[in-house]
Amino acid sequence: MSAHWNPWHGCERISEGCRNCYVFRIDEAHEKSGADLRLNADFLLPLKEGRNGYKIPSGERVYTCFSSDFLLEGADAWREDAWRMMRLRSDLHFIFFTKRIQRLESVLPADWGEGYENVTVGCTCENQKRADERLPVFLRLPIQHRMIICEPLLSEIDLSPYLDRRLVESVTAGGESGEGARECDYAWVEKLSKSCREADVDFHYHQTGALLRRDGRLYHIPRRMQSLQAKRAGIDYQRKKLLQ
Repeated sequence: MSAHWNPWHGCERISEGCRNCYVFRIDEAHEKSGADLRLNADFLLPLKEGRNGYKIPSGERVYTCFSSDFLLEGADAWREDAWRMMRLRSDLHFIFFTKRIQRLESVLPADWGEGYENVTVGCTCENQKRADERLPVFLRLPIQHRMIICEPLLSEIDLSPYLDRRLVESVTAGGESGEGARECDYAWVEKLSKSCREADVDFHYHQTGALLRRDGRLYHIPRRMQSLQAKRAGIDYQRKKLLQ
């Protein structure tokens, strides 16, 4: 099971992958600016209780801050309380993605140590430039659970220098959706899948995106079919289980 917790809303574009950000698209559709940062009403959601205990029950995966970036500079004043809630709810597993991994070390809580066991950090890399810029930093930081997010995948990426299975648990890839989506070449996805298989790191093809090029042909794929078509490709990989 999983839950969603967006402690704050709003972001700032910082790289190529941000151009068609869904946060900005949704806010613009409601005549608002995606750059306007604000606390959400559910800031305290992990600690909220209902009739039978916590509203988010024990054991859930909690996808965190998907309407912003958890490491956004403008959220510095609120993040310590967010870390505190993660620590208090050690019975949940929190997952957040970031394009600002270079900021993590400077905003970690005092008791972070080698990382909270119940937190997964995902580093987003949309092209080779951002992979080479962000992943060396990502891999040297004290984090218990790491994943690499290649979405929206905008070019071929060679992840092989970074796929140490002792450090990286999984890689997720997907094309870009929404109006103005840029095309994704299926060959780029295949290369990532192959690299993960060779390194024995989990790989998940999340979605095709709206424009998928395969074998020289460009396909326009409706939003409702993008995850299904990715699944049908059959190129996901699950790492081998170590013998006890």
